[in-house]
Amino acid sequence: MNLSYWEYKTWLSHIDFTVIGSGIVGLNCALNLRKRFPKAKILVLEKGILPQGASTKNAGFACFGSISEILSDLKEHSPEDVISLVKKRWDGIQLLRNNLGDSEMDFQNHGGHELFLEHHEELYQHCLANMEEVNLMLQSVFGKKAFNTHPNTFRFKGIQHNYVTNSFESQIDTGKMMVSLLNKVRNNDIGVLNAINVETYCEIDGQVAIKTDKFEFKSGKLFIATNGFASKWLGKKVKPARAQVLITKPIENLHIKGTFHLDQGYYYFRNIHNRILFGGGRNLDFKGEETTEFKETEKIQNQLERLLEQVILPDMAFEIDQRWSGIMGIGQQKKPIVRQMSDNTFCGVRMGGMGVAIGSLVGKELADLL
Repeated sequence: MNLSYWEYKTWLSHIDFTVIGSGIVGLNCALNLRKRFPKAKILVLEKGILPQGASTKNAGFACFGSISEILSDLKEHSPEDVISLVKKRWDGIQLLRNNLGDSEMDFQNHGGHELFLEHHEELYQHCLANMEEVNLMLQSVFGKKAFNTHPNTFRFKGIQHNYVTNSFESQIDTGKMMVSLLNKVRNNDIGVLNAINVETYCEIDGQVAIKTDKFEFKSGKLFIATNGFASKWLGKKVKPARAQVLITKPIENLHIKGTFHLDQGYYYFRNIHNRILFGGGRNLDFKGEETTEFKETEKIQNQLERLLEQVILPDMAFEIDQRWSGIMGIGQQKKPIVRQMSDNTFCGVRMGGMGVAIGSLVGKELADLL
Protein backbone atom coordinates (compact mmCIF):
# COMPACT_ATOMS: atom_id res chain seq x y z
CA MET A 1 0.00 0.00 0.00
CA ASN A 2 1.59 3.23 -1.19
CA LEU A 3 0.78 5.84 1.47
CA SER A 4 1.09 9.56 0.89
CA TYR A 5 2.91 11.92 3.20
CA TRP A 6 -0.48 13.20 4.41
CA GLU A 7 -1.86 9.75 5.12
CA TYR A 8 1.16 8.60 7.07
CA LYS A 9 1.52 11.87 8.99
CA THR A 10 -2.17 12.02 9.92
CA TRP A 11 -2.95 8.42 10.79
CA LEU A 12 0.29 6.54 11.44
CA SER A 13 2.86 8.85 12.99
CA HIS A 14 3.51 9.56 16.68
CA ILE A 15 1.17 6.78 17.85
CA ASP A 16 1.26 6.37 21.62
CA PHE A 17 -0.98 3.28 21.95
CA THR A 18 -2.06 0.71 19.36
CA VAL A 19 -4.80 -1.83 20.07
CA ILE A 20 -5.18 -4.91 17.87
CA GLY A 21 -8.83 -5.93 17.71
CA SER A 22 -11.97 -3.77 17.69
CA GLY A 23 -14.16 -6.15 19.67
CA ILE A 24 -15.55 -5.58 23.15
CA VAL A 25 -12.15 -5.96 24.84
CA GLY A 26 -10.18 -3.85 22.38
CA LEU A 27 -12.65 -0.94 22.31
CA ASN A 28 -12.97 -0.89 26.10
CA CYS A 29 -9.19 -0.95 26.39
CA ALA A 30 -8.94 2.06 24.06
CA LEU A 31 -11.64 3.96 25.98
CA ASN A 32 -9.92 3.35 29.30
CA LEU A 33 -6.57 4.43 27.86
CA ARG A 34 -8.25 7.65 26.74
CA LYS A 35 -9.55 8.29 30.28
CA ARG A 36 -6.08 7.88 31.73
CA PHE A 37 -4.18 9.66 28.94
CA PRO A 38 -6.40 12.43 27.51
CA LYS A 39 -3.76 13.72 25.06
CA ALA A 40 -2.47 10.37 23.81
CA LYS A 41 -2.77 9.34 20.16
CA ILE A 42 -4.60 6.01 20.14
CA LEU A 43 -5.14 3.70 17.17
CA VAL A 44 -7.27 0.56 16.92
CA LEU A 45 -6.54 -1.93 14.12
CA GLU A 46 -9.20 -4.41 13.00
CA LYS A 47 -8.57 -7.12 10.43
CA GLY A 48 -12.23 -7.40 9.43
CA ILE A 49 -14.48 -4.96 7.63
CA LEU A 50 -16.56 -5.21 10.81
CA PRO A 51 -15.23 -6.45 14.18
CA GLN A 52 -14.17 -10.06 13.55
CA GLY A 53 -14.26 -13.01 15.93
CA ALA A 54 -17.22 -13.12 18.29
CA SER A 55 -18.09 -9.56 19.32
CA THR A 56 -20.55 -9.01 16.46
CA LYS A 57 -21.41 -12.68 15.95
CA ASN A 58 -22.40 -13.83 19.45
CA ALA A 59 -25.92 -14.68 20.66
CA GLY A 60 -26.25 -11.64 22.92
CA PHE A 61 -26.34 -13.51 26.26
CA ALA A 62 -25.60 -11.48 29.39
CA CYS A 63 -24.98 -14.64 31.41
CA PHE A 64 -22.82 -15.81 34.29
CA GLY A 65 -22.79 -19.60 33.97
CA SER A 66 -25.62 -22.13 34.12
CA ILE A 67 -25.98 -24.43 37.13
CA SER A 68 -24.43 -27.41 35.30
CA GLU A 69 -21.53 -25.27 34.04
CA ILE A 70 -20.74 -24.01 37.54
CA LEU A 71 -20.86 -27.53 38.97
CA SER A 72 -18.58 -28.70 36.17
CA ASP A 73 -16.16 -25.83 36.89
CA LEU A 74 -16.05 -26.87 40.55
CA LYS A 75 -14.52 -30.19 39.46
CA GLU A 76 -11.55 -28.38 37.89
CA HIS A 77 -11.30 -25.18 39.97
CA SER A 78 -11.47 -24.27 43.63
CA PRO A 79 -14.70 -22.68 44.97
CA GLU A 80 -12.76 -19.42 45.40
CA ASP A 81 -11.73 -19.45 41.73
CA VAL A 82 -15.28 -20.17 40.57
CA ILE A 83 -16.68 -17.36 42.73
CA SER A 84 -14.04 -15.00 41.34
CA LEU A 85 -14.89 -15.99 37.76
CA VAL A 86 -18.64 -15.50 38.25
CA LYS A 87 -17.98 -12.16 39.95
CA LYS A 88 -15.91 -11.00 36.97
CA ARG A 89 -18.84 -11.83 34.69
CA TRP A 90 -21.30 -10.01 36.95
CA ASP A 91 -19.03 -6.96 37.35
CA GLY A 92 -18.35 -6.94 33.61
CA ILE A 93 -22.03 -6.77 32.75
CA GLN A 94 -22.60 -3.95 35.23
CA LEU A 95 -19.64 -2.07 33.74
CA LEU A 96 -21.03 -2.55 30.21
CA ARG A 97 -24.44 -1.25 31.32
CA ASN A 98 -22.92 1.76 33.07
CA ASN A 99 -20.72 2.59 30.09
CA LEU A 100 -23.41 2.40 27.41
CA GLY A 101 -26.81 2.46 29.11
CA ASP A 102 -29.42 -0.27 28.80
CA SER A 103 -31.34 1.37 25.95
CA GLU A 104 -28.22 1.59 23.78
CA MET A 105 -27.99 -2.20 23.63
CA ASP A 106 -31.64 -3.14 24.26
CA PHE A 107 -30.77 -4.80 27.58
CA GLN A 108 -33.69 -6.97 28.75
CA ASN A 109 -33.83 -9.03 31.92
CA HIS A 110 -36.06 -12.05 31.27
CA GLY A 111 -34.01 -14.60 33.20
CA GLY A 112 -31.95 -17.51 31.90
CA HIS A 113 -33.16 -21.10 31.95
CA GLU A 114 -31.23 -24.35 31.74
CA LEU A 115 -33.17 -27.20 30.12
CA PHE A 116 -32.38 -30.86 30.71
CA LEU A 117 -33.25 -33.49 28.11
CA GLU A 118 -35.27 -36.49 29.27
CA HIS A 119 -32.28 -38.82 29.00
CA HIS A 120 -30.16 -36.46 31.15
CA GLU A 121 -31.95 -37.50 34.34
CA GLU A 122 -28.72 -38.04 36.29
CA LEU A 123 -27.36 -34.59 35.43
CA TYR A 124 -30.72 -33.02 36.24
CA GLN A 125 -30.88 -34.62 39.68
CA HIS A 126 -27.26 -33.71 40.36
CA CYS A 127 -28.01 -30.04 39.63
CA LEU A 128 -31.15 -30.05 41.79
CA ALA A 129 -29.30 -31.69 44.67
CA ASN A 130 -26.52 -29.09 44.60
CA MET A 131 -28.53 -25.99 43.71
CA GLU A 132 -28.83 -24.59 47.24
CA GLU A 133 -25.13 -25.13 47.91
CA VAL A 134 -24.28 -23.18 44.74
CA ASN A 135 -26.74 -20.44 45.73
CA LEU A 136 -25.03 -20.12 49.09
CA MET A 137 -21.59 -20.08 47.47
CA LEU A 138 -22.59 -17.25 45.08
CA GLN A 139 -24.49 -15.20 47.68
CA SER A 140 -21.58 -12.77 47.90
CA VAL A 141 -21.80 -12.10 44.15
CA PHE A 142 -25.52 -11.67 43.58
CA GLY A 143 -26.68 -10.65 47.04
CA LYS A 144 -29.50 -13.18 47.01
CA LYS A 145 -30.39 -16.61 45.66
CA ALA A 146 -29.57 -16.87 41.96
CA PHE A 147 -30.92 -20.29 40.97
CA ASN A 148 -34.41 -21.75 41.39
CA THR A 149 -36.63 -24.25 39.61
CA HIS A 150 -39.14 -23.10 37.02
CA PRO A 151 -41.96 -25.12 35.40
CA ASN A 152 -41.94 -25.78 31.64
CA THR A 153 -44.17 -22.81 30.79
CA PHE A 154 -42.75 -22.47 27.27
CA ARG A 155 -43.98 -25.97 26.34
CA PHE A 156 -40.72 -27.47 25.19
CA LYS A 157 -40.78 -31.21 24.50
CA GLY A 158 -38.48 -34.05 25.45
CA ILE A 159 -37.13 -32.33 28.57
CA GLN A 160 -37.36 -32.71 32.34
CA HIS A 161 -40.41 -31.16 34.05
CA ASN A 162 -38.58 -28.10 35.41
CA TYR A 163 -35.84 -25.74 34.25
CA VAL A 164 -33.17 -24.41 36.58
CA THR A 165 -33.46 -20.65 36.22
CA ASN A 166 -31.02 -17.82 36.95
CA SER A 167 -33.21 -14.76 37.47
CA PHE A 168 -30.28 -12.37 36.88
CA GLU A 169 -29.48 -13.57 33.36
CA SER A 170 -30.42 -11.15 30.57
CA GLN A 171 -30.11 -10.54 26.85
CA ILE A 172 -28.80 -7.71 24.68
CA ASP A 173 -28.83 -6.66 21.04
CA THR A 174 -25.25 -7.38 20.01
CA GLY A 175 -25.32 -5.12 16.95
CA LYS A 176 -26.64 -2.12 18.89
CA MET A 177 -24.03 -2.69 21.60
CA MET A 178 -21.12 -2.69 19.15
CA VAL A 179 -22.37 0.35 17.22
CA SER A 180 -22.70 2.22 20.51
CA LEU A 181 -19.19 1.20 21.58
CA LEU A 182 -17.69 2.20 18.21
CA ASN A 183 -19.47 5.56 18.29
CA LYS A 184 -18.15 6.20 21.79
CA VAL A 185 -14.61 5.34 20.70
CA ARG A 186 -14.73 7.67 17.70
CA ASN A 187 -16.29 10.44 19.78
CA ASN A 188 -13.25 10.17 22.07
CA ASP A 189 -10.86 10.92 19.20
CA ILE A 190 -9.63 7.33 18.87
CA GLY A 191 -8.80 6.16 15.35
CA VAL A 192 -10.16 2.86 14.06
CA LEU A 193 -8.79 1.34 10.84
CA ASN A 194 -10.57 -1.71 9.42
CA ALA A 195 -9.39 -4.44 7.03
CA ILE A 196 -5.86 -4.22 8.47
CA ASN A 197 -4.20 -7.51 9.40
CA VAL A 198 -1.22 -7.28 11.77
CA GLU A 199 1.40 -9.75 10.57
CA THR A 200 4.30 -9.25 12.97
CA TYR A 201 5.65 -6.87 15.59
CA CYS A 202 8.93 -6.39 17.44
CA GLU A 203 10.29 -4.01 20.05
CA ILE A 204 12.99 -1.60 18.90
CA ASP A 205 14.52 1.28 20.86
CA GLY A 206 11.69 1.50 23.39
CA GLN A 207 8.95 1.31 20.78
CA VAL A 208 6.96 -1.40 19.00
CA ALA A 209 7.50 -1.75 15.26
CA ILE A 210 4.29 -3.11 13.75
CA LYS A 211 4.04 -4.67 10.27
CA THR A 212 0.59 -5.09 8.73
CA ASP A 213 -0.51 -6.40 5.35
CA LYS A 214 -0.95 -2.77 4.23
CA PHE A 215 1.76 -0.68 5.93
CA GLU A 216 4.37 -0.51 8.69
CA PHE A 217 4.58 1.97 11.57
CA LYS A 218 5.77 2.39 15.16
CA SER A 219 3.80 2.69 18.39
CA GLY A 220 4.79 3.47 21.95
CA LYS A 221 2.79 0.56 23.37
CA LEU A 222 0.87 -2.36 21.86
CA PHE A 223 -2.26 -4.00 23.31
CA ILE A 224 -3.39 -7.35 21.87
CA ALA A 225 -7.14 -8.01 22.17
CA THR A 226 -7.74 -10.63 19.50
CA ASN A 227 -9.31 -13.38 21.68
CA GLY A 228 -10.13 -16.29 19.32
CA PHE A 229 -7.19 -15.40 17.06
CA ALA A 230 -4.70 -14.95 19.91
CA SER A 231 -2.90 -18.27 19.29
CA LYS A 232 -0.92 -16.34 16.66
CA TRP A 233 0.72 -14.44 19.51
CA LEU A 234 0.36 -16.76 22.54
CA GLY A 235 0.47 -20.25 21.03
CA LYS A 236 -1.46 -23.06 22.73
CA LYS A 237 -2.49 -20.95 25.71
CA VAL A 238 -5.45 -19.83 23.62
CA LYS A 239 -7.29 -22.13 21.21
CA PRO A 240 -9.89 -20.97 18.68
CA ALA A 241 -13.37 -22.42 19.11
CA ARG A 242 -15.92 -21.87 16.38
CA ALA A 243 -19.55 -21.39 17.37
CA GLN A 244 -22.21 -21.94 14.72
CA VAL A 245 -25.50 -20.08 14.86
CA LEU A 246 -28.77 -19.83 12.96
CA ILE A 247 -31.82 -17.61 13.23
CA THR A 248 -35.38 -18.26 12.10
CA LYS A 249 -37.62 -16.00 10.11
CA PRO A 250 -40.23 -14.15 12.23
CA ILE A 251 -42.68 -16.56 13.89
CA GLU A 252 -46.23 -15.41 14.46
CA ASN A 253 -47.33 -15.48 18.11
CA LEU A 254 -43.93 -16.64 19.35
CA HIS A 255 -44.43 -17.36 23.06
CA ILE A 256 -40.78 -17.95 24.07
CA LYS A 257 -38.98 -15.17 25.95
CA GLY A 258 -35.61 -15.37 27.71
CA THR A 259 -32.22 -16.98 27.29
CA PHE A 260 -31.92 -20.77 27.39
CA HIS A 261 -29.13 -23.32 27.85
CA LEU A 262 -29.32 -26.97 26.80
CA ASP A 263 -27.05 -30.02 27.09
CA GLN A 264 -24.61 -28.54 29.64
CA GLY A 265 -24.42 -25.26 27.75
CA TYR A 266 -23.29 -26.72 24.43
CA TYR A 267 -26.53 -25.41 22.94
CA TYR A 268 -28.14 -22.05 23.63
CA PHE A 269 -31.11 -20.15 22.25
CA ARG A 270 -33.17 -17.01 22.82
CA ASN A 271 -35.95 -14.91 21.39
CA ILE A 272 -35.14 -11.84 19.31
CA HIS A 273 -37.69 -9.83 17.27
CA ASN A 274 -40.21 -12.72 17.13
CA ARG A 275 -37.45 -15.05 15.97
CA ILE A 276 -35.46 -17.81 17.65
CA LEU A 277 -31.69 -17.48 17.56
CA PHE A 278 -30.07 -20.87 18.18
CA GLY A 279 -26.40 -21.77 18.40
CA GLY A 280 -23.98 -24.42 19.58
CA GLY A 281 -23.17 -28.02 18.76
CA ARG A 282 -19.41 -27.68 19.09
CA ASN A 283 -19.43 -30.87 21.18
CA LEU A 284 -20.36 -32.84 18.05
CA ASP A 285 -16.91 -32.15 16.59
CA PHE A 286 -14.50 -30.53 19.04
CA LYS A 287 -11.48 -30.97 16.79
CA GLY A 288 -13.20 -29.75 13.66
CA GLU A 289 -14.50 -26.66 15.45
CA GLU A 290 -11.03 -25.75 16.74
CA THR A 291 -10.55 -23.42 13.80
CA THR A 292 -10.46 -19.74 12.83
CA GLU A 293 -12.37 -20.41 9.60
CA PHE A 294 -15.80 -18.78 9.41
CA LYS A 295 -17.95 -21.58 8.07
CA GLU A 296 -21.04 -23.66 8.85
CA THR A 297 -21.05 -27.45 8.70
CA GLU A 298 -23.90 -29.72 7.68
CA LYS A 299 -23.49 -31.96 10.72
CA ILE A 300 -23.96 -29.19 13.27
CA GLN A 301 -26.54 -27.19 11.33
CA ASN A 302 -28.68 -30.30 10.86
CA GLN A 303 -28.56 -30.97 14.61
CA LEU A 304 -29.59 -27.39 15.38
CA GLU A 305 -32.58 -27.73 13.07
CA ARG A 306 -33.47 -31.11 14.57
CA LEU A 307 -33.50 -29.73 18.12
CA LEU A 308 -35.54 -26.75 16.97
CA GLU A 309 -38.13 -29.06 15.45
CA GLN A 310 -38.23 -31.71 18.19
CA VAL A 311 -37.56 -29.78 21.43
CA ILE A 312 -37.84 -26.00 21.10
CA LEU A 313 -40.60 -25.44 18.52
CA PRO A 314 -42.28 -28.87 18.31
CA ASP A 315 -45.74 -27.57 17.41
CA MET A 316 -44.81 -24.52 15.35
CA ALA A 317 -43.84 -24.05 11.73
CA PHE A 318 -40.56 -22.20 11.19
CA GLU A 319 -38.07 -21.35 8.45
CA ILE A 320 -34.37 -20.63 8.75
CA ASP A 321 -33.44 -17.11 7.68
CA GLN A 322 -29.68 -16.83 8.26
CA ARG A 323 -26.69 -18.89 9.40
CA TRP A 324 -23.28 -17.72 10.57
CA SER A 325 -20.34 -18.58 12.83
CA GLY A 326 -18.09 -16.75 15.28
CA ILE A 327 -14.69 -17.55 16.74
CA MET A 328 -14.23 -17.74 20.52
CA GLY A 329 -10.98 -18.05 22.47
CA ILE A 330 -10.73 -20.86 25.03
CA GLY A 331 -8.05 -22.67 27.02
CA GLN A 332 -7.40 -25.14 29.81
CA GLN A 333 -8.33 -22.44 32.32
CA LYS A 334 -11.46 -20.29 32.05
CA LYS A 335 -9.79 -17.26 33.61
CA PRO A 336 -8.88 -14.68 30.93
CA ILE A 337 -5.22 -13.97 30.22
CA VAL A 338 -4.51 -10.34 31.07
CA ARG A 339 -0.79 -9.72 31.35
CA GLN A 340 2.27 -7.83 30.20
CA MET A 341 4.13 -9.80 27.53
CA SER A 342 7.23 -7.60 27.26
CA ASP A 343 8.34 -4.05 28.04
CA ASN A 344 5.84 -2.41 25.69
CA THR A 345 3.39 -5.17 24.75
CA PHE A 346 0.30 -6.31 26.68
CA CYS A 347 -2.54 -8.76 26.05
CA GLY A 348 -6.12 -9.38 27.17
CA VAL A 349 -7.46 -12.56 25.60
CA ARG A 350 -9.23 -15.92 26.19
CA MET A 351 -12.80 -14.90 27.05
CA GLY A 352 -13.94 -18.54 27.16
CA GLY A 353 -17.23 -17.83 25.40
CA MET A 354 -18.18 -15.15 27.95
CA GLY A 355 -17.02 -12.05 26.07
CA VAL A 356 -20.28 -10.13 26.48
CA ALA A 357 -20.10 -10.63 30.25
CA ILE A 358 -16.41 -10.06 30.91
CA GLY A 359 -15.17 -8.15 27.86
CA SER A 360 -15.65 -4.66 29.33
CA LEU A 361 -13.85 -5.60 32.53
CA VAL A 362 -10.99 -7.34 30.71
CA GLY A 363 -10.59 -4.28 28.47
CA LYS A 364 -10.28 -2.07 31.55
CA GLU A 365 -7.85 -4.49 33.22
CA LEU A 366 -5.76 -4.54 30.04
CA ALA A 367 -5.47 -0.76 29.97
CA ASP A 368 -4.70 -0.73 33.70
CA LEU A 369 -1.61 -2.90 33.11
CA LEU A 370 0.13 0.20 31.78
